[in-house]
Amino acid sequence: MGPPAGPPGFATAHFSTKRLAAFIFMVFGMFMAILDIQIVSASLSQIQAGLSASSDEITWVQTSYLIAEVVMIPLSGFLSRVVSTRVIFTISAGGFTLMSFMCAQASTIDEMILWRALQGFIGGGMIPTVFASAFTIFPRSKQPLIGPIIGLVATLAPTIGPTVGGYLTDWFSWHWLFLVNLVPGIIVTAAAWLLIDFDEPDWSLLTHFDYFGLLSMAGFLGALEYALEEGPSKDWFESGPVTAAIVISAMSALAFFWRMFTARQPIVDLTAFRDRNFWTGTMFGFVLGIGLYGLTYIYPVYLAVVRGYSSLMIGKTMFVTGVCMFLTAPFAGRLMTKIDARVMIATGFILFAVGTYQASFVTVDWDFWELLWPQIFRGVGLMLSMVPINFLALGTLPPTKIKNASGLYNLMRNLGGAVGLALINTMLDKRMDLHLERLRESVTWGRVVADERLAGMAAALADRGSDAEMAATKQLALMVRRQAEVLALSDVFLALTVIFLACVTLAALMRKPVAMGGGGGH
Repeated sequence: MGPPAGPPGFATAHFSTKRLAAFIFMVFGMFMAILDIQIVSASLSQIQAGLSASSDEITWVQTSYLIAEVVMIPLSGFLSRVVSTRVIFTISAGGFTLMSFMCAQASTIDEMILWRALQGFIGGGMIPTVFASAFTIFPRSKQPLIGPIIGLVATLAPTIGPTVGGYLTDWFSWHWLFLVNLVPGIIVTAAAWLLIDFDEPDWSLLTHFDYFGLLSMAGFLGALEYALEEGPSKDWFESGPVTAAIVISAMSALAFFWRMFTARQPIVDLTAFRDRNFWTGTMFGFVLGIGLYGLTYIYPVYLAVVRGYSSLMIGKTMFVTGVCMFLTAPFAGRLMTKIDARVMIATGFILFAVGTYQASFVTVDWDFWELLWPQIFRGVGLMLSMVPINFLALGTLPPTKIKNASGLYNLMRNLGGAVGLALINTMLDKRMDLHLERLRESVTWGRVVADERLAGMAAALADRGSDAEMAATKQLALMVRRQAEVLALSDVFLALTVIFLACVTLAALMRKPVAMGGGGGH
């Protein structure tokens, strides 16, 4: 008798070492695509200097990549069904590698933006393809092995990105942020073509290709990503381009959803959201994106602005989270065979909340040791929640829906990160203005404490002669500003704590999964 059949989302074929090898190479390709976002963001100032770009222009190095990637991620499910997993992944890996080389050769900011957009669009197909493959080519009994691998890569890559970027620019030059992809990219591309044999192409899907759906999706997601990226720094509706992007996104969204529910063959199948585990899983993924990308952003803000750390010092301080995730990954996979996955998700988000609550007591003097436990809780919480969320969101869907659903699931995590960063930046600006106003009321002429502090600082700067009082006033103003920044960061950490705790109850809405220790393959 053959192996018992698992749930509809899992393969029941015999476990193949060739497929495992192909999958490992695919995972490495996904790792490169996700890592590339963070290692570049950590070194934008060096790229700006190298290309003689303005501060407004250099942000497009990231924005162009993210806009293009967010359009490709949901589209990749359709394309992999048309041309097969082998072809779509080979093109994605090869194109990503070629565009990495072109980025390194860029001599102007316009060239860099063009190559980055193409890099994000072509390479974006790797991420959802890996998630879909994990649930369609491996039997259920292997999920405790496969699940932690993709969970670790999807969360570890953005976490260690600032560290890797800091080292590359410190040891070599900004060009190596892209050149580092070449050799691994060539290997992954060759391995994908030679080893992947998961499915066959279905060219008949092109007969009724939905061009209107593609255009409306590009307008909806592309304009939304731009608004989320640029809105906080340009004060949202005070900026004409941001306002236009929000209007375009809203109108395109209406056209997109209408088309998806009426088209004969929609470019993105939204019926996966009828599955309770999938829609709750994507909600968890959305919030996980806030925690993953938001905290990867907010810790460096504190360390750079308040503590004055270099990008390399920031990377070394934040490496704790990556180590904790790496050590927790195999434990999380094993734990899934022992306890209810929903309990793991709730535990993971509670640990997230504990870490951000501890961080809400941040002061101007916090250093590596004060940030140690919040980072440990974050690293462990990420792995304990990410692995079972992937399993519950995608693992109970029928095989025919997984490719498309994987794109939607990864899209929601990316959008969670974009929305989270936009909200964090907006909240930082608003709360900092509020705290500055309150602190300035306390530090005014005539207040004894303020006058004494200013006199002491002026005395310490007496060697500057007549400029001593002016220098002391500037120092005091900087101290006030730094304290306001810390208070604003504390408010953001507290808000994130509330969000993570609110998500704990969401786990109860998911259907109870079948025990992971069961059959499903060899």
